[in-house]
Amino acid sequence: MAKQAGKGVEEFRPYVTKVIPIGANIVCADNSGAKILEVINVPRHKTRSSRLASASVGDFCNVVVKKGPAELRKQVYGAVIIRQKYAVRRLNGVRVCFEDNAAVLITPEGETKGTDIKGPVAAEATEKWPRVANLASMVV
Repeated sequence: MAKQAGKGVEEFRPYVTKVIPIGANIVCADNSGAKILEVINVPRHKTRSSRLASASVGDFCNVVVKKGPAELRKQVYGAVIIRQKYAVRRLNGVRVCFEDNAAVLITPEGETKGTDIKGPVAAEATEKWPRVANLASMVV
């Protein structure tokens, strides 16, 4: 699916199914201390009336830390989805899926809150977020 970016220049953005709705609990894959995150908002995402907004790999979303240290809990943070269970179809026909839904916490400046990412990171997330790609030990 091609999107128009700027003055007539077309940029190709593959469609990824949005499968992580508001209210979903996901794993925090960095070493910030948080364990479980709950998605509370998906900004910059349009949806039909009365339908929950959903996120996919590479999307930014607002989350609340549900399990982790007391100083992180019950506060709103930004996060980037780096893995999803549902298969993502790539241009070469390969479908890639992971064993869990995971995200990394992001500061308001766009930096990652942790200094290390546990597990693989989807290539779709590293294309949109180069700072996440720098910390990724494995890109699939």
